[in-house]
Amino acid sequence: MIAKLQCVVLDCADVVELSRFYQSLLGGVVNRPDPRWSLGEGWATLHTDDGFVLAFQRVEDHRPPRWADSARPQQFHLDLGVEDLERTQKDVLERGATLLDAGDGKRSRRIFADPAGHPFCLVRD
Repeated sequence: MIAKLQCVVLDCADVVELSRFYQSLLGGVVNRPDPRWSLGEGWATLHTDDGFVLAFQRVEDHRPPRWADSARPQQFHLDLGVEDLERTQKDVLERGATLLDAGDGKRSRRIFADPAGHPFCLVRD
């Protein structure tokens, strides 16, 4: 091993909005003091209870990826494990997510976009 993952950084227009969205899904603390990062208008963090850190970086004129569009590809996405796919889908939609792909009803995952347009999957554990 030559490195240790510190966090995953998501570009967005509004760091507070997106950090609160993911906090509503994953729990944790938004902008917990951490010597690794300077918090400010253009940067926010979410420290989850299991130790994982998501960071959010403000980008002027943010252009979100478009699902299944190679001209603006997703570049990466998050898989979030859930017990009840139907209930969790309802919850993430109420929190501001957009359903991108409900699948064919046989798959154990659904694809959404967060409020800034980043794709993420709910995957049945």
